[in-house]
Amino acid sequence: MISFPKAYITYLVEFHATRDYFECHELLEEYWKENPGDRFADTWVGLIQLAVGLYHERRGNVVGAVKMLIQAERRLSAAPLDELGIDKYSLQKQISSRLSYLQAADESTYTDINLQIINDDLVLLCQQTCDQRGLIWGAPSPLDEEAIIHRHTKRDRSEVIAARLAAYAAKKRERNGLI
Repeated sequence: MISFPKAYITYLVEFHATRDYFECHELLEEYWKENPGDRFADTWVGLIQLAVGLYHERRGNVVGAVKMLIQAERRLSAAPLDELGIDKYSLQKQISSRLSYLQAADESTYTDINLQIINDDLVLLCQQTCDQRGLIWGAPSPLDEEAIIHRHTKRDRSEVIAARLAAYAAKKRERNGLI
């Protein structure tokens, strides 16, 4: 059995069961930053971009969706997706089709993308994780759940804001010679 990072398995579960694309982004971004020498680094970034693109599209931000999906398509076209248990051809076809649709439409009607997983062990790991969490693999996006659809506007950012203010104050002290 191939060993897959827990963050990747959780990404796939979030992608296919909760459809919390913001969480998908957070999971893989954290893993990617903590593992800078990982040979799949570009692939992780491409999968992050895919999730962010779908997040934007589902929120009605077609411009943001197209931008992210173009970047994801470029990065994932060079990725060894088969080693991560994903059918590369199927994903490329889905992204290309989605981009054509978004670029031609005045507004979009969101539909989910399902990654075609070609590794039976990976499917089993994802199914087991869903079972443990009480989730349904392949559930549709909860288009009426504001907390997931608009997650970046609903989250608590007090720690981020406090860290930015502290960094700003430190820079100001440094500039003024008050180190």
